[in-house]
Amino acid sequence: MANTASISANIAGRYAQAVFDLVQDQGGLDQLATQLDDLRAALSGSADLRTLITSPLYSREQQETAIAAIAAKMGLSATLSNTLRLMAQNRRLFTLPQLVARLGELIADARGEVTAEVVSAAALSAEQQKRLTETLAAKSGKTVKLNTSVDESLIGGMIVKLGSQMIDSSIRSKLASLQNAMKEVG
Repeated sequence: MANTASISANIAGRYAQAVFDLVQDQGGLDQLATQLDDLRAALSGSADLRTLITSPLYSREQQETAIAAIAAKMGLSATLSNTLRLMAQNRRLFTLPQLVARLGELIADARGEVTAEVVSAAALSAEQQKRLTETLAAKSGKTVKLNTSVDESLIGGMIVKLGSQMIDSSIRSKLASLQNAMKEVG
């Protein structure tokens, strides 16, 4: 399974790099970022779209026709639309989620942005999000965007992942550490 995911990521990475290079040369990174957000929302919101890109029951021609119609309806740029059509022709449309993710990473890197994944026990207020963003920006030296979610099983605190660093200040992890320490003692 990991090998399949790696192959998909490699395929999507090549397409993403090509799209990124073309769009960057044309100066359309902001437009591409907006279109990626729309595409990401469509992928997460439409089971039919996910079926279209993954099902072997659809022929190359059917996938290409459908993805071209979707791209036109969404108002995607010619570069992105043509790439999606090419992916359908080459039976590579199943890597679309990885393409979207990789393009997002390339755009963020070009803009000097980094996304922090934040899981908290309770929803963060606007003030808490602002303070956390400022703290992480000072630490990383980059513009930080927060991707927040709530996991009540943390009991309290939060887990922050910024790049390869992870800071776990949750009550759950502190209790687990305490439990391990108590097992070692007796």
